[in-house]
Amino acid sequence: MQLSDDIRQKVIIFQKTEITEYHIYKRLAKKIKSEENSKVLDQIAEDELRHYKGWKEYTKEEVQPRWFFVWFYYIISIIFGFTFGVKLMEMGEQVAQGNYAAVSAVIPEAAIYQQEEDKHEKLLIEMLDEERLQYAGSVVLGLNDALVELTGALAGLTLALQNVKLIALSGLITGIAASLSMAASEYLSTRSEKTNKHPVRAAVYTGIAYITTVTLLILPYLLFENYYLDLAISLTTAVVIIAIFNYYISVAKGESFRERFIEMAGLSLSVAAFSFVIGYFIRQWLGIEI
Repeated sequence: MQLSDDIRQKVIIFQKTEITEYHIYKRLAKKIKSEENSKVLDQIAEDELRHYKGWKEYTKEEVQPRWFFVWFYYIISIIFGFTFGVKLMEMGEQVAQGNYAAVSAVIPEAAIYQQEEDKHEKLLIEMLDEERLQYAGSVVLGLNDALVELTGALAGLTLALQNVKLIALSGLITGIAASLSMAASEYLSTRSEKTNKHPVRAAVYTGIAYITTVTLLILPYLLFENYYLDLAISLTTAVVIIAIFNYYISVAKGESFRERFIEMAGLSLSVAAFSFVIGYFIRQWLGIEI
């Protein structure tokens, strides 16, 4: 079949995409310890290779994968989890899906490949089972509690104490004690529930999320002397943490980023504002001058 230049270029792009994803999935399948997850990714890789060979029948041309993207998505998957990496990659490819319609008018197989890309691979991806996503609820608990409590506490302490060292000391003591308390609570909660989650691992995920958030929020008070600047940096850091984590969850679990972000950010900043006002009135009521 003689293809027009426009259709041929589109098909070559499809070829590059298919062979690139083939190499990504193959590498991840070899890296993953779980045999079940490895089989899922290996099956997706074979589908991508089959699509590549199908396109090649029309272009009669060998194309090289985009090696930058092969290593980019591979490294992202290793750092943030293969479920996140795979779904992020699939989201990026959705933009190019519109070209299938133009090609399918000339190449009948295009419609079949599109259906497989849209349905079959997504179903396979949903089969992926990753530990870090199983414990996402524990991470949410630690993050959310730390953000709400610490932003509120730091806002109140900033106006009440007006001394960066005292604020940092109070915040660290509060944060460390609260992180241990939250980890213990998550352990007992998970132990009493009938789930596949291990209580100790759930507690560890919660505790690490909490103490990491505490450290990032208090860090400005250890670096700068202006406590109002420190509070502004801490609140900005809180919003950034919320945005990054919710983006991760929205991609990995297919949930709405906007709704989760607005809810968590609104709650944390509202508590901080309320605590800031409370700190002012308590300071006036007790007549404390430091």
